[in-house]
Parts: sequence; structure tokens; C-alpha cells
Amino acid sequence: MSAGGVTAGGVSAGGVTAAQRWAASLSGWAIPEPILAQAPVSPWIHPVELFRVSEGAVPDSPSHTRAREAIPPGGSVLDVGCGGGRAAFAVAPPATVVTGVDQQPSMLAEFAATAATRGLRHREISGAWPEVAPTAPLADVVVCHHVAYNVADLAAFALALQAHAAHRVVLELSGHHPLATMRPFWREFWDLERPDGPTAADAAAVLREAGLPARLQEWDAPAVASHAQTLPRDRQVQLLRIRLCLPPERDPDIAAALDRAGPVGPRRLATLWWDTAPALRRDDQAT
Repeated sequence: MSAGGVTAGGVSAGGVTAAQRWAASLSGWAIPEPILAQAPVSPWIHPVELFRVSEGAVPDSPSHTRAREAIPPGGSVLDVGCGGGRAAFAVAPPATVVTGVDQQPSMLAEFAATAATRGLRHREISGAWPEVAPTAPLADVVVCHHVAYNVADLAAFALALQAHAAHRVVLELSGHHPLATMRPFWREFWDLERPDGPTAADAAAVLREAGLPARLQEWDAPAVASHAQTLPRDRQVQLLRIRLCLPPERDPDIAAALDRAGPVGPRRLATLWWDTAPALRRDDQAT
């Protein structure tokens, strides 16, 4: 890693491509079928309340800075996997046109309502990326936060992002798999060991292997920035129970396990970005 937290390097070794390593590592996070089959409800939940954007300015971050510096006044941003729209609204202004893509209708409704409240021109596209990419507009900048670890074919996904960015693509993801903090709970309740990878550095290798000049900056974010710790305690227990494929009667055990685990510390996050054309306000200090 060079100065400023920006990484460069090769993409493959031992005859296995970076893309193959990424996909294989992600597959290790699949929940074993016997556990999944007895789950009372689907563990793959995305509660809207965790993605809601409050009034006022969104706290700044390296990801927001990289996007903002490539958007002209009155410009546009395409937010893929938008959730409530935090990545888009953080850069509006300078953007005044925002488009959100998400598979969850309730997220798109939240995105639309917040965009309207903020006086932004907005559009919502329902569906999975890159399947819905042909219906998405070109934007000055494309942002995609905390989606990469859900994507097995990351190269094709990122190339479709690039095709819609006039100036820059910015991805944000956690340094390690976002469910890594659940390892102790899987071990306690299911005697199940979870994988170590993949990592943000692995994602960067996939993008570079695909010919994208991605730069990587890792940084620390407050624990509450994206965690359910902001929710009432009973809701935290409920969400963890669903993730663990457990029935409601295990709530006391889950609450006790949360107490033993204690608060989550600062999270290591990563920003991956590259220019698709000369950026409007380019910062070449990070190389």
C-alpha cells in the first residue's frame, strides 16, 4: 500500500484469475441448506429504517468526496443499489438530478420521497443490476455503495457501471465481508465457521483485471454509521435472529450473546474509484 492508502498491484496468480478467486470466496458465505430450509423467514432482509437518510447534509466521507469532485454544478448521479439514497444525496448539491436503482420497492419509495423533499429531479428504476442497465440513463458519476459483496460476477457488474458514467465511478464497500462481525454468533448458535474473505483489495484486483484503472483507499468509519446499533435493542435482537435463521423463542439467547459481544468498534471501509473520462476537478494526489 502506498502513501494515502491507495493500492496498486497485480491481479492473478497460480493460474486462477482474480475474478475466479472472488466468486469462489463469496460462495463460501452461502448459508448451508439445512439451516436455510428451517429458517422461519428469509434471512436476506434489508430493513428500510437502516437506510433512511435524515434531513440535512449527509456526513462526508472519502467516497462522497471522490464522487462530488467529478460532478459539475447541476450535474447528475446514478446510484446503483441505492437503498434510501445516502450515496446520491451526499453529492446533491452539486448534483440536482438523481437516479436510484434497487430491487426492493420500499427502498425506491424511500429514495423518491427523500429526493422530492430535497427538491431534486429524480427517477427510480426497479430491478437487479446489470439486468436493468439498458434502462438506466448516463450520469456524470455512478455511485454504488455496499453492494459489491452481493455480486459474484463483479467484473461484468462494474463494466456496466462504467458504461453509464460520463466522468467517474465510485464504489464503497467494507474492508472485509459485511457479515464478518457475525462470525461469533454463527459459531455459538450453529457451530458454523464463516470464511475470512473476500476483501476490498480482492475487489480492486478483479476490477483491474477487467481493465478498469481502479484506485483503492481504505479508511475507518464510526461504528454506528451503517449498523443496527442505532435501533432499539429489541429490534437489534430481532434482526440478528432473522439473519441467523433462528425462531423468536431464541431472542433471550441472542440478547445475551449481544451483551457478551459488546459494542462494535470503528469499521474499516474502502473507496474504489476510477475515471471514465478526464474528471472535471481531478485530484491526482492519490496514485
